[in-house]
Amino acid sequence: MCGDWLILCMNIRRDEKIVGVLLMAYGSPDSLDDMAAYLSDIRGGRPMSPEFVAEFRSRYAQIGGKSPLNERTFEQAGCVETVLKKRGRNVKAYTGMRHWKPRIVEAVAKMQRDGVEKSVGIVMAPHYSQMSIGLYQQKVEDAQREVGSAIDFAYVNSWCDQPRLIKAQVAKVRAGLEKFPEDARRKAKVVFSAHSLPARLLKMGDPYDDELKRNAQAIVDQLGPVDWMFSYQSAAHTGEPWLGPQIEDVIPALASGNYRDVLVAPIGFVCDHVEVLYDIDIGCQEIAEQRGIRLERTEMMNSDPVFIEAVADAVEEAI
Repeated sequence: MCGDWLILCMNIRRDEKIVGVLLMAYGSPDSLDDMAAYLSDIRGGRPMSPEFVAEFRSRYAQIGGKSPLNERTFEQAGCVETVLKKRGRNVKAYTGMRHWKPRIVEAVAKMQRDGVEKSVGIVMAPHYSQMSIGLYQQKVEDAQREVGSAIDFAYVNSWCDQPRLIKAQVAKVRAGLEKFPEDARRKAKVVFSAHSLPARLLKMGDPYDDELKRNAQAIVDQLGPVDWMFSYQSAAHTGEPWLGPQIEDVIPALASGNYRDVLVAPIGFVCDHVEVLYDIDIGCQEIAEQRGIRLERTEMMNSDPVFIEAVADAVEEAI
C-alpha cells in the first residue's frame, strides 16, 4: 500500500469535484495464448505470419511468459492517486492501455459512469512525440466520441523536465554504476536508451529526439564526470529508416573501442516490460558477452517514491 487511507480522506478538499487521472500505457498480453490477438491489435488487423507470432511468443516465454507492464502501471496509478490525495487533491486514478485490457475506451467509459467531469491524461513515457504520446491522446478523443462522454481532458504532453524525475534518474544511474568494481566504474560507458521511432519525425519538427537528449544531459549534469552516449533500441522492421544509432550496433562498436564495462540506462521507459527484460537483459546481454563486455542495466522506476512524486507533480500542474 502507498499510504494510510484514513489520513488521506481527512486531507482531501471536500469542496473540490473529483478529478480523474488517466494513466496510459502500451499494454501487454495476459498470456502467451493472447499473443496473436495482441499483435493483431498493434498491427491494425494486418496479416501476420506464424513465424512472426512465434518469435514474440518466444521472447515473452524467456521473461516468464508475460510482461509485468500492466501490473506495474496499475501499481503506479494507485501510488500516484495516494500521493495526490495526501496533497489534498480529490482525485481518482484510472488506467487505460493502448493495445490491451483495460483499454483506454474502457477507462473513459468508467470515468463517465463515475461522474467524472474533468480529467488529466498522462502517458507513462516522459518524452513527447506525435507518433507516440499524440496517438494516445487521439485514442482518448476517439473513446470520448465512442461512449458519448464530454469529460474535460487536460493532457500532460511531456514531463521529462520534472526535477524529481531527473533526481530519480540520477539515483538509478548512480546505483547502476555501483554494480561495477571501483576501477572499472571510472572507465564504464553509460549508454542512455529509448524506444526508436521512424526517422521521418525529425523532418516534422517532432521534439522526441531533442527531449531525450536534453533529458540525458540533465542527468549527466547532476552525475558529474561520466563517459556517456545516447542510443535507440527496439526499432521495428518496417522498411523505412528509424532513429539511431541502435543499441545492438553500439555495443560491438564500444567493444572495438576497447570498452569492457557498459551501463545501459533506458530512460525512455519507466517500468519493467519486454523491451527491457528481453531486448536489453537478454538480447543486448548476449551481444555484450560475445564481445567480452560486462553489461549492467539501471533498475526501472516502477513505483519508486521519488518517481511517483514526479508523476504527481506533472499531473498536479495540469489540474
